[in-house]
Parts: sequence; C-alpha cells; structure tokens
Amino acid sequence: MNRVTWPKLNCDLVAILRGLKPEEAPGVVGGLLEAGFEAIEVPLNSPEPFRSIELARQLAPENVLIGAGTVLTVEDVDRLRDAGGNLLVSPNVEPAVIERAAGYGMVTMPGVFTPTEALAAARAGASALKFFPASVLGASGIKAIMAVLPADVPVGAVGGVSENDFAAYKSAGVRTFGLGSSLYKPGASAREVAEKARAAVAAYDAVFNG
Repeated sequence: MNRVTWPKLNCDLVAILRGLKPEEAPGVVGGLLEAGFEAIEVPLNSPEPFRSIELARQLAPENVLIGAGTVLTVEDVDRLRDAGGNLLVSPNVEPAVIERAAGYGMVTMPGVFTPTEALAAARAGASALKFFPASVLGASGIKAIMAVLPADVPVGAVGGVSENDFAAYKSAGVRTFGLGSSLYKPGASAREVAEKARAAVAAYDAVFNG
C-alpha cells in the first residue's frame, strides 16, 4: 500500500466547483486563492472539467491542491495527471483508483458513509476520508465511526456543510471540510464566490486558528 499523506493546510477547506465552465475558472479560482483556499476540486460532471483543472493549476502555487471530484475510473486518474492535478476526490471506494492516484503522488479523498467503507478506503491507502453526505450522519455520527478508524487518516465532512457547522464538527474531531453549494453554484459570479470564500475562511480561522 502506497499512501500519500494529506498535507497540513492553514485552511483545511476544499472548494467544490461543480458545474464550473473553463471560461469562468480564472476568475473563480483566482478569488478562492486570494481568500486563502488551499484545495480546489472540479467535479468531472462539469463542462470540460480537465480544461478547468489545467487553468486552475496554472494559476495556483505548487503547494495548493488542485484536482478533480467524482473520479470513478483509472482512466480518469490518468487524464487528471495529464492535466496537472494533484488532488483526487471520489464518491466511492475503488481501490484501483486510489492506488493509481497514489502512484502518481496525488492526494486522495474517497467518499465513505459506513465504518466498512471507511476502513476499506484507509486500507487502500486513502490520504483522507470524505464522509458524505455529512449532513445525514451529523457530527455525532462521524465521531462515533472515527472511534474505530486509524488515527493517522484525516476525516473530512462534505455534503450539506457550511461555515455555520464548523464548531459542531470541531467538537467531533473534524477539521477538514468540502464546501459545495454554500460556496459555488453554476452561474455565480467570481465576485460572489470570492465574498463567500472570504466569509468561509474567516469562520474557519475563528473556530480552528483563533
């Protein structure tokens, strides 16, 4: 098993830009970077996702994670590598996908919901675990499952999560979050996204870095 460690980020927030178009990428991604985001994913069910990922990678410093979400096949992993991505997020646990990404040195965050899935993802070498939809499990549900997980694999909460939930999840031991519709929706202007991004980073800092 080859595990790539989840990096230590000042702001452990992943921006989920589902529906982003390539022509929107420079403005939206630029605003996120200026706000302090250090991890950005473009789900593969977005228009021309690999082009958006290429553009985002060109804008972002090397230490920022740029990659794809909804990655389902090893072929997608290969295309992500070709686009310069170093972050892979998936909705499921597919060991072959995790292993291929790790072989390229990518950080991986597969989606899990049960202890069985979480342990399988950790065994496959996941860098971190994405509990989705987190709003269904809640902070208490995730905390209960974390009791049986390896302590060295970070846990993220994604799905129905906004900056209003950070404090509750902190009490459960979660400090990594994926922000989707609370941050970006298709058609949103770069200015709107930047404003929401600054608010999210400020809320995160107040809870975790204050």
